[in-house]
Amino acid sequence: MKKAFPIFVKICLLSIYLIILAGSTVRMTGSGMGCPDWPKCFGHLIPPTSEDELVWQANTEFDQGIIIIKDKGLLVAKQKFTSTSNFNKENWEAYTKHDYATFNVTHTWVEYINRLATVLSGFFFLALIFSSLYYWKSRIILPVLSFTSLFLMGFEAWLGKTVVDSNLAVSKITIHMLVALLIVALLLVLRFKTKGRAKDNKDDGVFKKLAYLVFGLTLVQIVLGIEVREFVDEQLKNLGFESKGLLDLDANANFLIHRSFSILVVVLNIWLFVRNKMLNLEFKLPLWILFTLAIEVLAGVLMYYVDFPFGTQVVHMLFAAILFGLQFYLLLEIRKKKV
Repeated sequence: MKKAFPIFVKICLLSIYLIILAGSTVRMTGSGMGCPDWPKCFGHLIPPTSEDELVWQANTEFDQGIIIIKDKGLLVAKQKFTSTSNFNKENWEAYTKHDYATFNVTHTWVEYINRLATVLSGFFFLALIFSSLYYWKSRIILPVLSFTSLFLMGFEAWLGKTVVDSNLAVSKITIHMLVALLIVALLLVLRFKTKGRAKDNKDDGVFKKLAYLVFGLTLVQIVLGIEVREFVDEQLKNLGFESKGLLDLDANANFLIHRSFSILVVVLNIWLFVRNKMLNLEFKLPLWILFTLAIEVLAGVLMYYVDFPFGTQVVHMLFAAILFGLQFYLLLEIRKKKV
């Protein structure tokens, strides 16, 4: 089991990126309220596939906690019962956490798959914890980091509940993303510490400072990008999800800064790549960073000039997270500190 620990680190890291991918898809499709409750979906372990399953029916058995849509509102069954020929309001109580009472089968199942990805990831993290215990005496930092990442996964799950209960409060969605990146960073530290002997790359003070600078700028860009996304979400609530062409991004100061700032980020990353090549420092990640950044920028350009083509929001957010991971791991390689 001890030898499996590095494998579980990789699997957990991959699962976090899958969660980010699923979460990005939820936001792109506007499926965040596809399930009005949490952790179940309309009170079901497996979501409904048609609206007929969410209406009151006579002579039908309802389990406690089942949610139906009636009179443009949500009602929750107080206990398990079988309905008669007439609706009895005494068997039901209003769902008071929010008043979003809409069913869209696509939105429901996109949100449900997002939750399944999180649950599956939880099992991987439990396996990570179990395998890390073999290092308790020899390298205690490994189980400590593993337990911390599991704690943050639990915090993420709780945040997911509060996001649903608050009808997608944008501030909580932002925290949701930032915590996911923190988990990525912890897993990358675990990956670095269990990889084996680090390659003895050449030292260069300018390259090191430049790497820290571009990482810091990328963090600023990610925060600005999330705030722009919050602006987009608020606008779409007012205009309608299908009215992306009516968005006026130029009216948002964060977007203007985010767009202009991206030029500096690209230039500095090119400089990082060129310096690595010219001095033969032998770091491999600058090339992958440039490749990831190119896709990230392309997705951003398409969103702005072509009115958010399908999939570009997901690509933009996912590759921002990948860029964060690559740059963070490059810093670990530059520091060359292992336990």
